[in-house]
Amino acid sequence: MNRAIQQPIALLFLILFLSFAAGCSSDPAPASVNPAPNAQQSGQTNAPEQGKPGDAASSEGTGNVNGSTNQQPSKPVSESGLMSHLTAVRAIDPSSGWVGGDGGIARTDDGGKQWKMQYSGKDKIAQIFALNGQDAWGMIEKSADGTKRELIQTSDGGAQWTTVGPLPNPGFVHFVSKQEGFAANAYTKDGGKSWQSLAVPDHMVGDAYFHDKTNGWAVTAEDKKILVKRTTDAGKSWTTVLSRDTSTFLNGTVIRSAGADDVWVELIGDSGMSQTSYSLFHSSDGGKNWQPVLSNSTAGAGPAPGFPADYTGTKNAGSKPGELYVVNPKAAFMGGYCPACDNPNTVGYTTDGGKTWVNGKEQIPGSSGAMLAISDPQNGWLISKDAANPSVLYTTADGGQHWKAVHTFDKPKQP
Repeated sequence: MNRAIQQPIALLFLILFLSFAAGCSSDPAPASVNPAPNAQQSGQTNAPEQGKPGDAASSEGTGNVNGSTNQQPSKPVSESGLMSHLTAVRAIDPSSGWVGGDGGIARTDDGGKQWKMQYSGKDKIAQIFALNGQDAWGMIEKSADGTKRELIQTSDGGAQWTTVGPLPNPGFVHFVSKQEGFAANAYTKDGGKSWQSLAVPDHMVGDAYFHDKTNGWAVTAEDKKILVKRTTDAGKSWTTVLSRDTSTFLNGTVIRSAGADDVWVELIGDSGMSQTSYSLFHSSDGGKNWQPVLSNSTAGAGPAPGFPADYTGTKNAGSKPGELYVVNPKAAFMGGYCPACDNPNTVGYTTDGGKTWVNGKEQIPGSSGAMLAISDPQNGWLISKDAANPSVLYTTADGGQHWKAVHTFDKPKQP
C-alpha cells in the first residue's frame, strides 16, 4: 500500500481508539473553574426573596450544608413585626373588620383571632372608616407633624388598596355613600378625589360634624357660654340649639351623629393632676330637647363644661375621657382612662339615649386610652395600647358588660 495512504488511515484509527477510551472512563467531567454568576458556595442556598405582606411563604430561612433550606413556618401577620403599633380600628360586624398601624392595614373575618395583611407602606394609618364589608377608606399621615395626609380606598374588601389623593384636614373621615364623604367640614362627591369646604360658624371649638351634606353640627365658645349650633342648608346658616353657661375653658369637642336629627356632643374642659373634665349631651330631635348624659367634674381639672361646680350628675369611670363611639340614637359607648390606675381602661355605655349610663366593671391594662370599634349594641371590640407591651384585642358580646381577650399583637419595637 502506498505510504501516503497508510499514514492518514493510521491516524484515523488512533483517534477512534482514544475516543472509545475516554467514553469508558468512570470519572465525571471536571467542573468549570469559575462558578456561575450569583451562585453561592459552601452549600448555602440563595436567600429567599422578601415576601409581600400577606403572602403565605415566610421570608425567613436558613441554609444548611446539603444545599436545602430549613424554612420556618409562615407567621401570622400579627406576629410578623408589621402590626406592633396599632393606631386605628374599624369593625364591620362582630366577625370582620380592620386594624391599622405604622405602615399597615390588616383584616380579620373570624372575630379577631387571625389577621391577614392587606396593605403595607411606611407611614402611619391614622384612621379607618368602613361603609360596609367591601368599601372602606384609610387616612395615612405622610408627615411626622401630621400636616400632610393621604386618602386610600378599597372597594373589594381590602384585596386592593389604591391611593385616592390628599386629605384637606385631619378631621374624622366618614362616608355616607361610595362617592359622598366628609372630613370635618370638608366635603367630597367623587370618592375623595376633590374636596370643598362647607362654611362653619365663627368662634368654633374643635371640628364641625356633617351627618350629610345639608345637616351639620358645631360648637362655639362665646362670652362664657358654650353654644351648640346646627345647619340644615350645608353650612350657609347656623342656628343655636343649645346654650350652656360655663366657668371652665373649653379645650375641645367631639361630635357624632346617628341620624339627620341625632347628635351626641362631647365637651372637653381643663386638665390638671392627670385629670380632665368633660361632659356629654344628646339630642334625637334636631336639638329641640337635650339629655345631659355625663358630667365629669374633677378636683384637678375643675367643673365639667356646661355645668356649675357644685353639680353632681352622672359620671363616666376614669379621670380622663376615652373614645366616644355612637352606634345608633339609643346606644353609645365611651371609654374612660385613669393614668394613676394599674388597669386604667374602662368602658361605659347607654342603651336608652343617655337617660341612664352604665359603667363597666372590668378594668383593662394599657399605658394610654384604648381604641373602640362597636358593630352593634351587643358586639364590639376594644384594643389596648401600651408603649412597652403588645396591644391586645378584647371583644364583648353582651353590650360591654364583659370583655374577652382574643388576640395579642406584636410587642412594640423600642427606639
